[in-house]
Amino acid sequence: MADYTTIDNPFKHFNTVLYSGTGSSNSVTGVGFQPDWTWIKNRNVTTYDHRAFDVVRGANKKIKPNTTEAETTTTQELSSFDSDGFTLGTENGVNASSTNYASWNWLGANGTTSNSDGSITSTISANPTAGFCICSWTGDGSDATIGHGLGAVPKMIIHKHRSGSVQWNVYHVGTGTGGYLRLDSTNAFASNSGFFGTAPTSSVFSPGSHSYMSGSGNDNIAYIFADVQGYSKFGKWTGTGQSSGPFIHTGFRPAFLSWKMTSSTENWYINDNKREPFNDDAMTVLYPNLNNADGALNDEIDLLSNGFKVRRNDNGSNTSGSTYIYMAFAENPFVTAGTKAAGTAR
Repeated sequence: MADYTTIDNPFKHFNTVLYSGTGSSNSVTGVGFQPDWTWIKNRNVTTYDHRAFDVVRGANKKIKPNTTEAETTTTQELSSFDSDGFTLGTENGVNASSTNYASWNWLGANGTTSNSDGSITSTISANPTAGFCICSWTGDGSDATIGHGLGAVPKMIIHKHRSGSVQWNVYHVGTGTGGYLRLDSTNAFASNSGFFGTAPTSSVFSPGSHSYMSGSGNDNIAYIFADVQGYSKFGKWTGTGQSSGPFIHTGFRPAFLSWKMTSSTENWYINDNKREPFNDDAMTVLYPNLNNADGALNDEIDLLSNGFKVRRNDNGSNTSGSTYIYMAFAENPFVTAGTKAAGTAR
């Protein structure tokens, strides 16, 4: 008997929206919900960094995923989260006139609550249905536990010490505990017991004892994800070194796919179904660790109705024996809650 997803319409929880900058106040619509985390990247200009905004820190607080910069307050970037999108000010990084942008948007709880499941009380915006939580807390110098409110075991955690000019740290189920990946870097997985030293549970996660993670008085933000069948998937694959690489089953056609080699240095990659609606000879990517404009990867990966297929012998996705981790969100579930309708490869 088939296991059906609880989410028939993935776009109610995650959506990519492309827009053009105006240079003046700009209301971006078409998200389909009021986002709680919005990640924006200019697609044309290489000098504009990635931006991330969320409801827990406040709409006017930005952090840059491709840099080590601390959080800053801005009045002319994202000024509000709205019922069908967000409003932008005049800053070029998010709204330069006649310039193209990608925004990736996730639904939390459309508000915040306190969570006391861990040893430190956290502030969260959690969407258990979609396995997503935004979580903020202040470190106390101990190897603490932090409540996330998902009711499921997280498979990926993206962390930043907000007030310090230090690296981004990533936990992923494909690399395991006792180390980290860096979102702002090409670095391979680094073993270090001070980072994510204990496996997360359905109620809490453990950032670790390192000062980047738990320094006394340090303000922290984390974006936390759990698998939801038919909607989101976090896993890994091993490269074959062949021109026709592995197929990775997700149970849905991906609307968003991000991946990275973990066994050696390599960029992070993001592909989505709005910049790349069809499988063709050139896959359009942005790089979370770089401020580069849209790039093209020849015959890299095809997005299929129930997963994705690596198509090329390339260091970025298919070096023989190398390990790659990924995060994916659905365009269409392969099997929906009440039917057997499936997404289609294009």
